[in-house]
Amino acid sequence: MLPRRHKTLNESGNSGAGDWTYRGRRFFHHTMDLPHHGYRAAAKPRARAAPSTGEPVLFEDTSSAAPPMAPQGYYNMGYNMGGASGGGAAGGGPNNLFSDPMASAAVMYGSSLASQGKDMVNKEISRFMSVNKLKYFFAVDTKYVMKKLLLLMFPYTHQDWEVRYHRDTPLTPRHDVNAPDLYIPTMAFITYILLAGMALGIQKRFSPEVLGLCASTALVWVIIEVLVMLLSLYLLTVHSDLSTFDLLAYSGYKYVGMIFTVLCGLLFGSDGYFVALAWSSCALMFFIVRSLRMKILSSLSSDSMGAGASAKPRFRLYITVATAAFQPIIIYWLTSHLVR
Repeated sequence: MLPRRHKTLNESGNSGAGDWTYRGRRFFHHTMDLPHHGYRAAAKPRARAAPSTGEPVLFEDTSSAAPPMAPQGYYNMGYNMGGASGGGAAGGGPNNLFSDPMASAAVMYGSSLASQGKDMVNKEISRFMSVNKLKYFFAVDTKYVMKKLLLLMFPYTHQDWEVRYHRDTPLTPRHDVNAPDLYIPTMAFITYILLAGMALGIQKRFSPEVLGLCASTALVWVIIEVLVMLLSLYLLTVHSDLSTFDLLAYSGYKYVGMIFTVLCGLLFGSDGYFVALAWSSCALMFFIVRSLRMKILSSLSSDSMGAGASAKPRFRLYITVATAAFQPIIIYWLTSHLVR
């Protein structure tokens, strides 16, 4: 006799949770999916049970554990470079990197190499250019600049041209108006470039290439002049205390006269240009001769001996006059194309 079919029915005769079907002496339960607001209910993942502590575990089950989260909410995928400390607490990787003795030694060795390289670079620079000596030529103030500009434009009334010393050290330009400086030549060079750009713009001839050519030409002429003077002093074996910075300063004073010449040419035309050119050229020549006479034409005890001692003053005079006579030529060459 067959077993009786058992169904769990509600009052209306419908199955509540499922049907039991008899097949071959076995009961099968058919589960019905109940809709939840039109969507199938998502199945919840089941966490795997942890293995019992009594049996040895060959591999740790990490499938149910999530990666550690960083404070910003991102997964931390880095490696622990320092390793775990005693007691099971793992330290931060970047922080433990510097606590490693080998890493600390490497950092100290790199710092020592950097400091040695810096010292070598400063030493090589000091061989060709002394920073302290360069600071001397920029030790100026407003009072010195005004006096120096008046001296460059009106040198005829100046009487004392000797550079003053204090304990065998020349006074700084702010304390001696006769001392050469590099502040005025530098500012005058920049002003000349700006004035040349304005003059070219007024004449509708401005372009970056023309302005760059004007600046490079003015700079190259000064460098050539300084090199020629150094070579002349070396070939004629003229002993003097003139340094490269001194020659660069005296050669750069011509930019003051060039600015004055170009301004007069823009304001008063070609007539004003030639009058200003003649005035600035004569003033600069007078200034160069009187300034270099105290350094080049000064007699030294070492030059007063020997067979060629009588030719030394003549050579110094030639160098001084040639340097002064070369200034008007450069001024005209660098300013004539700016005034039409």
